[in-house]
Amino acid sequence: MENSPETIKVMVVDDERDIRDGSARILKRIGFQVKTADRGDKALEMLALESVAILLLDLKMPGMDGMDVFERVREMDASILVIIITGFATVETAIEAMKNGAYDFIPKPFEPDQLRIVMNRAWDKIRMMREAERLEQEKSRTLTDLEQEKSRIHTIIKSLPDGVVVTDTQGQVVLMNPAFRQLLNLDPALKPGNHIEEYVPDEGLSDLIKDISRGAHVDFDDIPNYEFKIGSDKHLLAKGQPVLGDRNECLGAVVNINDISSMRLLDQLKSEFVAKVTHELRSPLSTIHEQLALVIRDMMGDMPDQDHHILARAKEKTQGLISLIGDLLDLSRIEEGLICHAPKQVRLDELLRNIIDFLQAQANNKKQTLVLEAGVDEIPELIADPIALESIFGNLITNAINYTQDGGEIRVRIDLAGINIRVAVTDNGFGIEARHLENIFERFYRVKDDKTRFVTGTGLGLPIVKGLVDSMNGMINVTSTPGKGTAFTVLLPM
Repeated sequence: MENSPETIKVMVVDDERDIRDGSARILKRIGFQVKTADRGDKALEMLALESVAILLLDLKMPGMDGMDVFERVREMDASILVIIITGFATVETAIEAMKNGAYDFIPKPFEPDQLRIVMNRAWDKIRMMREAERLEQEKSRTLTDLEQEKSRIHTIIKSLPDGVVVTDTQGQVVLMNPAFRQLLNLDPALKPGNHIEEYVPDEGLSDLIKDISRGAHVDFDDIPNYEFKIGSDKHLLAKGQPVLGDRNECLGAVVNINDISSMRLLDQLKSEFVAKVTHELRSPLSTIHEQLALVIRDMMGDMPDQDHHILARAKEKTQGLISLIGDLLDLSRIEEGLICHAPKQVRLDELLRNIIDFLQAQANNKKQTLVLEAGVDEIPELIADPIALESIFGNLITNAINYTQDGGEIRVRIDLAGINIRVAVTDNGFGIEARHLENIFERFYRVKDDKTRFVTGTGLGLPIVKGLVDSMNGMINVTSTPGKGTAFTVLLPM
């Protein structure tokens, strides 16, 4: 069968024989056809003779390294799904590869179940791509006959691998496909014609579908995706759009539902991996940092300047690694939904004043002006997690200090914008070029030029800020002009 794993060819490229042979055994057991190569150039020679659907690629190999092989594979056949095999030292390179089109990465050492999960996800993607291509070809053939358009559209919807349900303006179901029934565990005897809440067990999703059906969402981009659970282990994602008539009037809604359970399981495995690695590293790094500080303090007078510089740089680098570990743990907790679960009444103006008082010494060291301004006389209390708020604005103000020249100016302004509290952190520092703005909230992304290359950082501060603001149903916006400064504006609902 076309959609069976026996037709999926896989190549494992790794210079470690145990990884190659072990991966091949696991994949063959679940039905994949597997080839192996111990070098990048050998893999490219094999791919020139016979292509594969999935490529498991190690980044660190003698001779041609993994990134060079990846780029050549993308040129040869962009349809190949590349899964990066990476050690902890090459995680950043693996992330860069994913930005350039790699499908996923799996960290060494990995368990058989981790490999199965990643490969099954890749297999599902290939199956869906093949099904979509088949449906596209079928649609282009069949929709030419307008007299049979209705029955053919029904046939296409019923054969879609994702769940599809269509409602009228009253929120009554007029069409649903077998995948929708299967995903929501519906009785096969249940027919269309009833209100949506009789099919969808989640009240929030039912309300959203009824809103879309009656035309409450004018802007398509304003319609949120909705994630919900069926049972204890099935995670589903719903995406809805209104069905429009010839005069742009709303005729109902069409909702697509995907099973994202394997993605959530993989996210959990990644989070557990990050948590375990960072936990194992934090203690020895802290010890090294403390020992370096003692050596520098106790031998200050007897140490040559060059040795003092080397030890000071080592101490600085260990502190950077400790900060990176803390940021990774924060991101892991945000992804698991473990942050912003302790909301309290917060006076945001007082919290900002405390943050500025704490960071004032850092600004003074650079002879910078750091001030707080209030646009209104009274700022209402905010119901939010104060620790999360401190992380958001502590990161933004620290960034403003770091990326502003000596003698510069940082202003933090708080006021109201409709039903939101608005906080703007503005500086007259180095600024950010327009080409970088869309990427600054990505993990590990850092803007480096002649002015900023000496600024230390992990590239995780802004992703943490974005994750926390999103978890509070807020918004963050950035504007910047190179050489003139940057402004981050945060809106938090009251």
